[in-house]
Amino acid sequence: MRDDVLIVGAGPTGLTLALWLTRQGTKVRIVDRATGPGTTSRALAVQARTLELYRQLGITDKVIAEGSVNKAITVWARGEQRGKVTFANAGETLTPYPFVLVYPQDAHEKLLVAALEAEGVQVEWETECLRYEDKGDHVVAHLKTGAGAGDGPGETTCEARFLAACDGAGSTIRHQLAIPFAGGTYEQIFYVADVEASGPAMDGGVNLEIEAGDFVLLLSYGSPGRARLAGAIKPEHKDRTDALTFEDVRDRAIEALKLKVEKVNWFSTYHVHHRVAAKYRVGRAFLLGDAAHVHSPAGGQGMNTGIGDAANLAWKLSAVLNGHAPDGLLDSYEPERAAFAHKLVETTDRMFTMATSKGGIATFFRSHVLPGLATALTGIAPVRHFIFRTVSQIDIDYRDSALSQGKAGKVAGGDRLPWLPIGDTDNHASLSSGGWQVHVYGEASPELREWCEENGVACHVFDWREACGKMGLARDALYLIRPDSYVALAEEKADCETLAAYFRDRQIDPARPSQGETQT
Repeated sequence: MRDDVLIVGAGPTGLTLALWLTRQGTKVRIVDRATGPGTTSRALAVQARTLELYRQLGITDKVIAEGSVNKAITVWARGEQRGKVTFANAGETLTPYPFVLVYPQDAHEKLLVAALEAEGVQVEWETECLRYEDKGDHVVAHLKTGAGAGDGPGETTCEARFLAACDGAGSTIRHQLAIPFAGGTYEQIFYVADVEASGPAMDGGVNLEIEAGDFVLLLSYGSPGRARLAGAIKPEHKDRTDALTFEDVRDRAIEALKLKVEKVNWFSTYHVHHRVAAKYRVGRAFLLGDAAHVHSPAGGQGMNTGIGDAANLAWKLSAVLNGHAPDGLLDSYEPERAAFAHKLVETTDRMFTMATSKGGIATFFRSHVLPGLATALTGIAPVRHFIFRTVSQIDIDYRDSALSQGKAGKVAGGDRLPWLPIGDTDNHASLSSGGWQVHVYGEASPELREWCEENGVACHVFDWREACGKMGLARDALYLIRPDSYVALAEEKADCETLAAYFRDRQIDPARPSQGETQT
């Protein structure tokens, strides 16, 4: 039997893709060479945009319940607290989730696996994709199951309409396709440790010390006293990373944040890379997550970007597989996501370089200027809002996409739908349907309502209020929302012909398929 999509890699990106596709009636198979979900991890931050996307899947409340909400970063220098970067109130008018959630990737993966199992899909662990062949109308993947990965006896094949490579920075699929992965590797070697500790930095928030150019970062999570500790390893240890233990970095962590580390649950070292793949699609294969882009951990963006890749591609794959859109729709995935990945690599590289640069001037700036400057700047509302919008990823837009059209008020095609609280609910509540929908803030004409009903597009009309204008929305305008909650079309006059032409020109049938409608 031929699957719709074979997903290689069961990290957060692959699991989110599988869950989203399954919810849209698409038959998936997901494999991973590991023996099960990860037991250690570096990714910790879950940003507001990811929580918004998870809300469409119905898992946000559980993710928040298992994570730790953080609204501020305490900046340290010379063993003392020197300032606080607070996001309190910065995002309360922008998103239902005005915070950074600390939720370790290992726990995160287990939750996603359970959500996928509830949909009847099991991850096939200890299953490696050795290679694949593109047959034009489908792919044939060669799989190896069991601990003895590699070529030889025991290989099986899997046929699927499409293949999604979510298999990490060392992606087998990307290597087979010989896709350039331009970028580099930072000189420093870094560590991450799961610890149980006490001290003033164990305040349930995020604490950062970057004075010496070998930063120390502490993120509290879960039960009191539990945290992830990350930092840079001194140059004199770079030739013995395989033999390093927490004892080699303990003194620096204690000195920087006045920690008393009572127990180390695990410790690992790693290199940091900054790279973006030259292509995200070749024929019927797609690259997502770390297979497509890797960058420094500055800002906690990596895992969230991969999840954004999955949300972007999932609805497009489902539409094509259901016969509701031509294959050309899939060509919009790369330009929409690669543009953001390049921008992200540049931004995190600058942040990372600032945090780790050596020399007297750099050290003086971090010790004496940065803490107070950061505190002062984030006390200015517009600056605080800008930082939150950037870090939370709610500012990502696809305005240059071929799928984006028009502008009404300050909201243009390609923008994320602004969030608008309305009594006990909000205008994002309807997005869980996962289909195309029209939003009108004010009054919708009978003709528009009729067109939507005839074409299987939900039409949501919200009473006009002052808050609508403040969020940049135009009164009585038409906003066509994509299945991933981005605005596709913004039209001041709410004209049905413009709406119809949008779909006609792109050969898209907006009606959402029922479960199991995918073609074979």
